[in-house]
Amino acid sequence: MIRTRAVVAAAATLTALLVPLAAQAQATAPDMVLARNLAATCANCHGTNGNARGDMKPLAGMPADKLIAMMADYRAGNLPATIMHQIVKGYTEDQIKLIAAHFAAQKPAK
Repeated sequence: MIRTRAVVAAAATLTALLVPLAAQAQATAPDMVLARNLAATCANCHGTNGNARGDMKPLAGMPADKLIAMMADYRAGNLPATIMHQIVKGYTEDQIKLIAAHFAAQKPAK
């Protein structure tokens, strides 16, 4: 009887810990798709998955906080740009965070 109670208590504890993690994983999957879709608009200049060619700045592997700060600087006019200051104004802060996380997770080209 004591062993059964211990097993039930352990199962309840495990369930209490795993349910929030499962919910978070489900909430993250659509965010990953949205992030990829938003980041796809950057491909014309910054290359597929942020691996730019030529003189364009590569975004793949760039830390998310650095990219978020750069986007804020473009939005404020603190960084020189041809079109980035206009493009960034079309994104919300949450969208910029998703895009930054997407590029941070990409593997830079060799």
